[in-house]
Amino acid sequence: MKLPMDDEHAALFTVGQVADMLQVQQAFLRRIDTQQVVSPQRSAGGQRRYSRSEIGRIQQVVTMMDEGMTLPAIRRILELQHELAEITRERDELTRLLAARSRAGAPPGTAGR
Repeated sequence: MKLPMDDEHAALFTVGQVADMLQVQQAFLRRIDTQQVVSPQRSAGGQRRYSRSEIGRIQQVVTMMDEGMTLPAIRRILELQHELAEITRERDELTRLLAARSRAGAPPGTAGR
C-alpha cells in the first residue's frame, strides 16, 4: 500500500512547515510562488501545500540566490532544466524504439512506415 508520504509529488507541507525546514521566511516562499519560480498546489481552503519535490526545488532556489542569481534568472534556469529533461526523455524513447525496430529486423530509416 502506497502512502501519500511515499509520493514525492504529494502536496503535504504547509508554508510554515517548509519555512521552518529550510530556515527561510514565509514571505520568501510566497514571493517565489508569485514570481512563478515554484508553484505549490492549493488546499481546498486555498492554502499553499508543498511536495517533497517542490521543497527540493526551493532548496535549489535558495542555493542559487546565495550565489547571487536573481529570481528571473533562476526561473529561466529551472525552465531550461525542465525542457532539457523533456528532450532527454524523448531522445531516450526514440532510441528505445529504434533499437526495438532494429532487433525486429526492420531496415534503418523506415521508422513509422
